[in-house]
Amino acid sequence: RLPQIQDMPHLSQKVLFTMTPEINKDDLIKLLSEIIIVESGKQRRAENKLQLTLMPSTLFQKSLSVPGVVLCYHISCVTPGKVWVSDDHDIMLVNTSTGETLCRLDDVKVPGTGKHSVNSDWELIYIGYHNNYYNITKLSKDLKTTNILIDKLGPLWKPLCVHYSPSSGDLLVGMHKCGSGTRTGKLNRYDKTGKHTQTLPEKNTPDELYRKPLFITENTNGDIVVSDSMHAVVVTSRTGVHRFSYTWHPSSGPYIFPEGVCTDALSHILVADGRTSTIHMLSQDGEFLKYLLLNQPAETHDFAAFGLSYDPYTHCLWVGSWNDKTVSVYRHINRHPAVLG
Repeated sequence: RLPQIQDMPHLSQKVLFTMTPEINKDDLIKLLSEIIIVESGKQRRAENKLQLTLMPSTLFQKSLSVPGVVLCYHISCVTPGKVWVSDDHDIMLVNTSTGETLCRLDDVKVPGTGKHSVNSDWELIYIGYHNNYYNITKLSKDLKTTNILIDKLGPLWKPLCVHYSPSSGDLLVGMHKCGSGTRTGKLNRYDKTGKHTQTLPEKNTPDELYRKPLFITENTNGDIVVSDSMHAVVVTSRTGVHRFSYTWHPSSGPYIFPEGVCTDALSHILVADGRTSTIHMLSQDGEFLKYLLLNQPAETHDFAAFGLSYDPYTHCLWVGSWNDKTVSVYRHINRHPAVLG
């Protein structure tokens, strides 16, 4: 409840607040009471899509060399000044201004997939390996403490990718069935306590929905988006109903080889095609919209897109290269001029 609004005669006439017929006090109080204060330090994501516009072309911002990795397979944005970058072996926290390595994790025995994510407290969630078992581990914000969230995954099912859901706080883990020649995958959902709550595919989805989930993310509408080795981007609703699978576009050839995948604030699905080294932009319903043309300076013309991550703070797209140690930043979304303020 707001205190009663009163005039204050001791203030100068220039700052006196006067209620006019055009300003209704009750409407003003209702408007102010709907203001939501967001705790400092938490991730904030643009909810009002009218504040954002899609740029006609992609704008190159900068490139960052990461000497500590062999290839930049996966990226998780922390803040505009820090990102986690990984290859087949290590996960590194990198200063985006200097390229300095701030932290390095080498207890990871997962190939170049989406094996890490960042939660709303800026803590790293990653697939670890200990005592011959895989686990899902959390590294504290100060980089000093680790905590196993989900223990003893395997040996029958091997985790390949993990994603923290900002909307629910759940963990989504893509898994592959071990064994010679097996082509079976699944996706597990775990709640904040590490309790298993859902497995996909379910009875209402195709039996071979996933073969080998490589990267996983979540769209703003709650859809689960998986980059799968079966040459498809597989999308289900939050409840597990299969919505669509994107497999190719006529101009890209008979199939795509999906690698890194992410979604932006406008609900676009962005996927790196390892076969053509391009990025496909899809609508939230699976319609191909366009290719993102990654124009770069001449000295970086060999850049080939692989890892993808969208920064909700700056609305920039981070792209890791599979053929060098470079991470590049692009802008394809701008804030509406009316809210730049």
